[in-house]
Amino acid sequence: MLVAIVGAGAIAFGTAVFLEQQGHHATLWSPSGERTKALAKGEALVAQGAVEGTFHPAAAASAEALVAGAEAIVIALPAYGHKAVLDAIAPYIRADQTVIISSHASFGGLYLSRLLAKRGVVAPIVGWGTTVVSGRQLSPTLVNVNTVRKKVDLATVPASRSADGLAVCQTLFGDRFVDRGSLMAIALSNLNPQNHMGIALGNMTRMERGETWSQAQNVTSNVGRLLEQLDGERIAIATKLGLEVRNIFQHFHLSFHVPMSSISQMNQEMHDAGHSGQGPTTADSRYVTEDVPFGLVMTAKIGRLAGYPAELHEAGVRIFSAMYGRDFTAENDLLTALDLDAMSLETLNGLCRDGYAVAAT
Repeated sequence: MLVAIVGAGAIAFGTAVFLEQQGHHATLWSPSGERTKALAKGEALVAQGAVEGTFHPAAAASAEALVAGAEAIVIALPAYGHKAVLDAIAPYIRADQTVIISSHASFGGLYLSRLLAKRGVVAPIVGWGTTVVSGRQLSPTLVNVNTVRKKVDLATVPASRSADGLAVCQTLFGDRFVDRGSLMAIALSNLNPQNHMGIALGNMTRMERGETWSQAQNVTSNVGRLLEQLDGERIAIATKLGLEVRNIFQHFHLSFHVPMSSISQMNQEMHDAGHSGQGPTTADSRYVTEDVPFGLVMTAKIGRLAGYPAELHEAGVRIFSAMYGRDFTAENDLLTALDLDAMSLETLNGLCRDGYAVAAT
């Protein structure tokens, strides 16, 4: 299949080489154009780690050019860039294309559904609870793929197109997906914000000083217990809403292939197996600048709608806002655009199932 990838960072590059390895053809688009300059000149993209080889994905010069020839479109960049790129590609998306958001954050799928509905277009929009690959971009032509996940949760909006969305994902990425039925479940399936909150709080001075440090090794007993408590809040909200989502123990077991234990011990096993990866070497890390406004804030808002306040998540938003001198709640442009605070739980659940309706003409 011909796949358009919006983004040119570690996840976009890792997704591209995985797709190319599977026999598909990927085209990348960077809104700034900076990170795809080498690829646009015909230079190869080299992958190492869980995917190895030399690949030649294309680079598109514009959003319109990217979307025009694609059968599927993958959004693969940090959530703070989602609204801008969705605004850029929405005018060109067709009903016969499938859009995949890797990974889905702050109801970006609903925002895109609303944009398309205004044009009279209904296309399957698939939200993933996490990314298929994890990794690190080492240069404009080199990516290290840390892992390829065995299981990824997804949901398609509108739900009537669920079979189509799942089929496209399986064709592109293999039989690794669990359909959770609703974007509400996917909103509560992404563990990165809660995990990154604990890791960043426990290692902030390392980040600020630019130290090189093993992430998994530094999920110590105290940090691990915090992650478990944060996960308990998320699971409790999902349970109250009647949703089944993967817990943190299942996440680490299925994503990193370590035996079930305490979260700290599972991370030590990851470190010993060489699957740790390095922690952030700057405080200007997506662990905070993406995951706090687009992850913790969203979970906290869902908790309030469900009548089950996520007190640790709420505290995390306030603590990081104080540490950084920023209002992270206000930085979530997707929830602001959707006016989530004005929605009832019933309205949000309906949108997560059916998306926005095309206006009658």
